[in-house]
Amino acid sequence: MDKQITRNLLQFKGFYLFSFFAVGSLTPLLSVYLSEVEKMNGYQIGTIMSAGPIAMMIMQPIWGMVCDWSGKPAKILSLTTLLAGVLALGYLFIHDYQWLVIIAIILAVFQSAIIPVSDGISLQYATRVKANYGNLRLYGSLGFALAVFIMGRLAETTIGLSIIFYSFFITLVISAYLALRLPEEPQSMAKPNLIFGVKELLSIKRFLVFLTITFLIFGPNLANNVYYGLFIEDRGGTYTGIGIAFLLAVLSEIPFMRAAGSWVKKIGLLPIVLIAAFSSLLRWALYYFEPSLNLVYFTSVMQGLSIGLFVPAGLQYLRKIVPVHIMVTAITFYSAIGNGLGNWFSTFTAGIIMEKADIYTVYLFFAVLSLFGVILTLWLIWLERKNK
Repeated sequence: MDKQITRNLLQFKGFYLFSFFAVGSLTPLLSVYLSEVEKMNGYQIGTIMSAGPIAMMIMQPIWGMVCDWSGKPAKILSLTTLLAGVLALGYLFIHDYQWLVIIAIILAVFQSAIIPVSDGISLQYATRVKANYGNLRLYGSLGFALAVFIMGRLAETTIGLSIIFYSFFITLVISAYLALRLPEEPQSMAKPNLIFGVKELLSIKRFLVFLTITFLIFGPNLANNVYYGLFIEDRGGTYTGIGIAFLLAVLSEIPFMRAAGSWVKKIGLLPIVLIAAFSSLLRWALYYFEPSLNLVYFTSVMQGLSIGLFVPAGLQYLRKIVPVHIMVTAITFYSAIGNGLGNWFSTFTAGIIMEKADIYTVYLFFAVLSLFGVILTLWLIWLERKNK
């Protein structure tokens, strides 16, 4: 492997490490911050935490189309990453509920570009140079894991929970610099027609079915990042305990992301998605029955099976069924359904459930969604085998 390719791969790893460190700094403890510092109830927390996914649902496809049309995804990624970091500082100065909802929405407009655009760039580059995408993406899991552990410890010091916003800002500034140095993939001379590109994408039946699976499986997994800290607290955990639980959960993603490539070759893409869906179902069902804190820590590694396998397998499945000229658009639609619509629906509904019932009923809700995801994945496997 020549030096330029090695350097580019290191830049991708650095971007994933710092950008996911930012997400890991903010998302897991933001609900705790809103509850304990801003003294908000479950409905208000659910509304604020779900406002961002709504904006993501709308903006992610738009960012994808802009990137496909402009041919400059790395520059767009750098700008949106920087603006997201700056906007998060607004939480430190604004304490009114309605204004916090607005901050969450505006922040999400720019943050929504980070994951799908970086995934689109790295997936295309890894394919071209014959590198393993999972080996790049696992640095995101590492960054997230380090962040939740470090932030959990720092939040218990005199610094307090406000540290999460400073960390988010600093690491996204670093990420924005690294994004500028990412390679731009070669573009065709003709600009793609955005409207016809979307129509072509939405005419692919398997793509639409897989979007629904992503909604049912990925949505609860992302919403768990919001409610997991409150769940750990209810089981008797501390801020440090929250950090440890997230650390175990996210670190478990790394070996499964590394293994995903070889597992896909052995048993196929959709069977890997099925394993991820079923492990999510088992985990959420267990949490409904109020397990001991030690058992929660022990079973947190099941996140490796769910997220660690679903992320690389899902993106590879998209690459298999979607034409290359609309790939970034496809990835942003896929991310809009999982990170946006699925995340919003799971987060907002869970907030209402927590207000009306308790945190354990939230996880019963997650389990029901995952059950439908398992059923739909089985149906898609049957459909693909039927059409062979």
